[in-house]
Amino acid sequence: QVSLVESGGGLVQAGGSLRLSCAAAGRTISNYATAWFRQAPGKEREFVVAISGNSGATSVATSVKGRFTISRNNAKNTVSLEMNNLKPEDTAVYYCAQNVRTMIGLSAYDYVYWGQGTQVTVSS
Repeated sequence: QVSLVESGGGLVQAGGSLRLSCAAAGRTISNYATAWFRQAPGKEREFVVAISGNSGATSVATSVKGRFTISRNNAKNTVSLEMNNLKPEDTAVYYCAQNVRTMIGLSAYDYVYWGQGTQVTVSS
């Protein structure tokens, strides 16, 4: 049984910061690519950032480049998303997802394990 649980969402003013965490159970998170997606009302689920298994190479969407950073804590079996200089357009439900391979995928269809999502709301 594999489960992913996100935490850390909340309400923040524009320019503020949040740190999201994804805790994995039933799997060694460092062996597989782990990604964060987000979905705003009326929009499709959007790739945000990901980290590959093993090497820890990262991929970041242009919309968040320079503001969001993904990292992995192997001891805790978690992946975190540090979000800085948040903007109202970052408002969405953020989902943690894990691939079945080490390589990063940019499509939601590349990921088979998903968390329940955590709400991030950025006010003006």
